[in-house]
Amino acid sequence: MSDRAFVRACCVLLPLLLAGCSSLAPRPDLPPESAMAVATGSRLDDLIAPVEAAHPGQSGFRLMREGPESFAIRSRTALTAGRSLDIQTYIWHDDATGAFLAYRALEAADRGVKVRLLVDDMDARSKQYTFAALDAHPNIEVRMFNPFGSRTGSLRFAFEAMGSFSRINRRMHNKTWIADNRIAIVGGRNLGDEYFGASEEVNFVDLDFAMIGPIVRDASASFDRYWNSPAAYPMALLQPDDVTPEALARLTQRAAKAVAAAPNHRFAAELRTDETVQRLLGGDWPIEWTANYRFVSDDPAKATGKKSGLGGSDVLAVLAPAMQAAQRQITVISPYFVPGKNGTQFLNEQVTRGAEVRVLTNSLAANDVAMVYGGYSKARPDLLKGGVKIWELKPVPGSTPRKSKGFGSSSASLHTKALSADAQRAFVGSYNLDPRSTSLNCEQGVFVEQFVIASQIESLFDYQTAPARAWSVTLQDGKVRWSDGTKTFDSSPQASRGQKFQAWIARVLPLDSQL
Repeated sequence: MSDRAFVRACCVLLPLLLAGCSSLAPRPDLPPESAMAVATGSRLDDLIAPVEAAHPGQSGFRLMREGPESFAIRSRTALTAGRSLDIQTYIWHDDATGAFLAYRALEAADRGVKVRLLVDDMDARSKQYTFAALDAHPNIEVRMFNPFGSRTGSLRFAFEAMGSFSRINRRMHNKTWIADNRIAIVGGRNLGDEYFGASEEVNFVDLDFAMIGPIVRDASASFDRYWNSPAAYPMALLQPDDVTPEALARLTQRAAKAVAAAPNHRFAAELRTDETVQRLLGGDWPIEWTANYRFVSDDPAKATGKKSGLGGSDVLAVLAPAMQAAQRQITVISPYFVPGKNGTQFLNEQVTRGAEVRVLTNSLAANDVAMVYGGYSKARPDLLKGGVKIWELKPVPGSTPRKSKGFGSSSASLHTKALSADAQRAFVGSYNLDPRSTSLNCEQGVFVEQFVIASQIESLFDYQTAPARAWSVTLQDGKVRWSDGTKTFDSSPQASRGQKFQAWIARVLPLDSQL
């Protein structure tokens, strides 16, 4: 089971345990902090300021479909940042790409760049000594969002989860990377090999935006809101004994070794040879401009339970009207797709109005959380009866549209969260169409009204739903069938018995609200 699957499985299963009060003490009041203002003098200022000036009132967006490109822009912006680097993430792995990006953050801090790292604690708790070491740098501050009070031990983890489930169950799922308040990356990717197409096991088919212009300041404002939230605890407060110069020195040495070995890693070789990445590194970034955009993020108070249910999702409050406004077609890509009764009714109503509704999600064999698939499968017959068209991604290589060969894994899993309406309006973010994203997790995303970007999402959907990469799911004589045009199956293709059992558990137990 992947770390991502473990984290989500914990959130699914913990409701079966006892609920009580949290053992985490309230965070002391801290003075509010804000992102550093746009200025001049950095390399990013020199590159981006003239382009912004040529498009007054607009922001520029580049849809990044390929993992190596997304990794390259993060690495390059950290390398060229002159004032600030703000990073918000749900997961940060201690693997080849994760270590490389951590080293880039350290390099930036050594140059005098102010670095702020905001990480959800569900996965970060197991890597807390690394984050404590980073926090020891005078130019780096690390905060954990909604942290555990217990910092070590599996039993302590379990007992605290039992005693404070209502709090621990709510996570920060946002992903943001902002350099010098000039360029931001927002979307579905966490930081780690499988999110950048560099894993030798399972790689995620993912998507994010690289953005410049006023939208970047909107992203910074959202980051500040989370950074200043009472749910964001400084590492120096959680683990004061581990925030030491000695820990920082050890981490720097270890990260330097990882970076030195990076040229021998497949992802580094890909960066050297990929023409698109070379163009990006050279400053040639094809970008689409528009004045019609909106950055939206949930109130961080959602993590405390103060904003819950459908009314707690600021992302859904914008997403639903965008779908309702569609006249011809709604295209949805969601790896964890659990629409429930209300969502099923909503999507079927859009079909009744005359819009074609298309959905791509993970097959059971490709899904890293089989229980989520079980929740989705309960809604699937009614969706198909209502006229919603569904495809499920196969767990096969080649699911990511790349020119090169031999890069990535022998298996793929969908992680993209995106939507297109009438090939005019587009959404990319962290939000899944499921109860967890709606009612429990903090989420964010970017809405753009721009034909080229929306068309790119449509093209991505068409590519991913081709028979070589996905099964078309239909109803035949009242029974669900999967087909790729050559073979037809009457049960989830290529899924193991264990996966089918876990999906069955989710169908029979009342877990939908946690999926």
